[in-house]
Amino acid sequence: MAEKEPTAEQLALIAAENLEDESTVSYKAPAQKTLQEIEELDKDDESLRKYKELLLGNRSKVLDPNVPNVQVVQLTLVCATAPQALVLDLTGDLDNFKKNPFVLKEGVEYKIKISFEVNKELVSGLKYVQATSRKGIKIDKTEYMVGSYGPRDTE
Repeated sequence: MAEKEPTAEQLALIAAENLEDESTVSYKAPAQKTLQEIEELDKDDESLRKYKELLLGNRSKVLDPNVPNVQVVQLTLVCATAPQALVLDLTGDLDNFKKNPFVLKEGVEYKIKISFEVNKELVSGLKYVQATSRKGIKIDKTEYMVGSYGPRDTE
């Protein structure tokens, strides 16, 4: 027997239930410092210098200043019931995704793998925000803390 589609009023009610109070977040990101400022701090301490090299990595390639600091390269959806993972290459034209959307069935469990590059400066408190909508009505918004990362030559 087919499920009945929810009405617009029912979707709006679900959306209202899922909204979180944004004022409960008390985390404040630390003051942003450039990599040069970080390298200059305690530069006479050999152990700290080595630790900073390990943490910040090798920044051998010179980047265009117009390139964003964080570039999302690929998004992969892995589902146990799907025959193969859905890999979305985000380096090309993103309008193709609007023309050819994919559908996730309600209740299906899946994992998301995000491949990204950090280019110029440290990224502190990187978050992933997922907004779910149904029939044009936003019903859920979830934020995940991804972490803090230094610039690298690889994803």
